Amino acid sequence: MYATSLGDDGAELRPLEVWHAGELLANIDRGREFIGRHIGLPDAVSDLGGAHAWLKSYADKRGADAGSVHGLWLDGKLVGGLLFRVWDTAGGTCEAGCWLEPAAAGHGLVTRGMRVLLDWAFDERGMHRVEWYASSANEPSINVARRLGMTREGVLRENYLYRGVRASTEIWSVLAPEWRAARARTAPDDH
Repeated sequence: MYATSLGDDGAELRPLEVWHAGELLANIDRGREFIGRHIGLPDAVSDLGGAHAWLKSYADKRGADAGSVHGLWLDGKLVGGLLFRVWDTAGGTCEAGCWLEPAAAGHGLVTRGMRVLLDWAFDERGMHRVEWYASSANEPSINVARRLGMTREGVLRENYLYRGVRASTEIWSVLAPEWRAARARTAPDDH
């Protein structure tokens, strides 16, 4: 198994596989209410069978080149994840997302991990556009989009009913040329 270090704090980005179902369930259980404020993942991962089925759905997506899921580990413990919920190779567009348990929030793990995945999506896989959808009430997720240099394209007002409340969705994106230009501006000068 491979792991990509995300810094000197013991944070790593690794594949999240079907056999991690127990770790995923423990991660969701530690942050069930926090994670579930804006996304339905805790509803899908309500027990070990649900965790296994959800991870299997992403294994199937990876096999079909239609999506993928990656774990965020801190000091050897799964604390969240990053995913490409939608992946359209032919169209050059994908949708990224995340979740994180509350104890791991505020350390920049999602932003650092997404930078690695965006580099991969644009440079290795030839994506042209990465989208980020977030509830208008999910300020941490919106802040990640901002830190990644994404552009807010609009708001789908009260577009979905979530746990009995009408919620709005913000749409953010970054294009390959924008990502590369921003990366070039922040790269250390080798001269």
